[in-house]
Amino acid sequence: MAEVSALDFTGFDATPLERVPCDYLIVPQFVRAEALRQINADYPDISEPGNFPIEGLRCAPAFGRLVEELTGTEMRRHFAAKFGIPLDHLATTVTVRRYVAPSDGSIHNDSGRKKITVLIYFNELWDQKGGRLRILRSSKDIEDFYVEVPPVGGTLLAFRRNDQSYHGFLPAMGERRTLQMYWVEPRSKNKDKFRKRSVIGKVYRSIVNRKRRH
Repeated sequence: MAEVSALDFTGFDATPLERVPCDYLIVPQFVRAEALRQINADYPDISEPGNFPIEGLRCAPAFGRLVEELTGTEMRRHFAAKFGIPLDHLATTVTVRRYVAPSDGSIHNDSGRKKITVLIYFNELWDQKGGRLRILRSSKDIEDFYVEVPPVGGTLLAFRRNDQSYHGFLPAMGERRTLQMYWVEPRSKNKDKFRKRSVIGKVYRSIVNRKRRH
């Protein structure tokens, strides 16, 4: 018997993209309620604020299955169709947060290598004004926003990065369970070679300069 998906792709497919300031969509209960309870029970044991790479975390079964689904071919297929871009050549990276600190959430845009950002929220309740992600009208004012998303109930927020895709949230503190996933442009091998040569060159020049000084 096939295992039931934890993800609501029917709801995802039925949700239209918003186009301003970037392509984005919000899907409440993208993680199904019956799966969410077990995923929260199996949530990684993180004791401090910050985003932690999934590779360094111990994942109990339900959370591990969720990550497998999110990084699998079915997820990629639905997102490629929704955003109208090929994703097969892109890598996926996953980080997990459990706690938020007041210093988190400042206005920023993702790097150009991140083509699509996926955020999924796991809290059952959220009563703070802060900690609600906002898609902003500019890089200048956290209060000037298009939409605000409370971090609850398996909600998904996904957007395609562009030069206007600024986002952030007001300060908050406490447990704010979030998974972040990105489809990322792989680094060019030529750029990596150039970067290595540059580093080697800097080290060589540093050694030469020290010899000259002494």
